Amino acid sequence: MSGTDPVCSESVPSAARGGPVGIALAKVARMHRIAAGRRLKELDLYPGQEMMMMRLWDCGPVRQSELIQSLGLDASTVTKMLQRLEQCGHVRRSPDPADRRAVLVEPTDDGQALRAGVEGMWSELERVSLDGLGPADRAELARLLHLVADNLREEAEDAAECPGAPDRC
Repeated sequence: MSGTDPVCSESVPSAARGGPVGIALAKVARMHRIAAGRRLKELDLYPGQEMMMMRLWDCGPVRQSELIQSLGLDASTVTKMLQRLEQCGHVRRSPDPADRRAVLVEPTDDGQALRAGVEGMWSELERVSLDGLGPADRAELARLLHLVADNLREEAEDAAECPGAPDRC
């Protein structure tokens, strides 16, 4: 079979015919991540780092262990992200005065300066992503996606507890 075969051009692969919504969500998530990555590159950030920075902007200094838990990522993934952000001067890690074994993470002045760019990036991506949808459709889409996320939350949490579960970025 060649790549020009009509079977290869179907929008839903035959093995996923029982899950056309799942395939659509996977495609949207992938394209959204690519579009976000292009915009984040202009800010010298990698996808996922903006989520960490948003958490730090909203919470202020936070223990690294709490940051790992709140982001729902593997500890090694968060550590690598923090190392990169620290090397770029966007975050600072220091011992927690209340518990010298714990590490506090906080944005630097340079990290705080990224906020306006990240806010603009998310607004622009939202505009592009939802072009052609009116306010009522946007609200309904957001409501439905939150419902889907809630439906999957328990499974996602179970997967995070499994040893050897792949990193989720």
